[in-house]
Amino acid sequence: IVVNEPSVVAVRNEEGARDIVAVGLRAKAMHGRTPEPVELLRPMRDGVIADYVVTGAMLRYFIRRTCGRNPLFKPRVMISTPKGVTSVESRAVHDATIEAGAREAYLIPEPLAAAYGAGLPIDTPTGNMVVDIGGGTTEAAVVSMYDIVVWSAIRIGGNRIDDAIVNYVRKKYNLLIGEQTAEEIKIKIGSAVMMPEIMSMEVRGRDQVAGLPKTITITSE
Repeated sequence: IVVNEPSVVAVRNEEGARDIVAVGLRAKAMHGRTPEPVELLRPMRDGVIADYVVTGAMLRYFIRRTCGRNPLFKPRVMISTPKGVTSVESRAVHDATIEAGAREAYLIPEPLAAAYGAGLPIDTPTGNMVVDIGGGTTEAAVVSMYDIVVWSAIRIGGNRIDDAIVNYVRKKYNLLIGEQTAEEIKIKIGSAVMMPEIMSMEVRGRDQVAGLPKTITITSE
């Protein structure tokens, strides 16, 4: 892993022009701290391109981070996409990658990429099931002999889970928290099944009634 950063871009909107302010971790750190002309965008939504220009700028940034500003050779890039994307959506991802500075661009279905990364024996004539929960999509697939046998996908992912945590804390505790805090709760004490040990963490936000900062303790129950 050379670069591990979120697909978030900070954009300044002034007089009809858009300038890229920050990308990745720097942009995410600006959440809730930016002046009015600057907004945070997620150019990839539900696993496909929502903003072509901003996506190109983000890919260009990541390529420069890994290969340098003026690489001797343009890199060959492989990008994972949801299994159910249309040919138009796939073409948009391919073209944006080439325009960002790649010599060649290859697309691989996300479930197959997840199976590769997890080390599943996908070269055998046996079924291996993989569930990939991304930011915008969740996919389940059975992989065998280097290909996907059967699959299903919904355009709901980690971002929707973060929104659910924000809404839950607001309704139960009258506390307003941001997306970053919700993601931290999800990573630290969240679980899809009941855990043998109850975990807890302190969460800081703004009280809806008093409007003042407040700290509460949330458990994994």
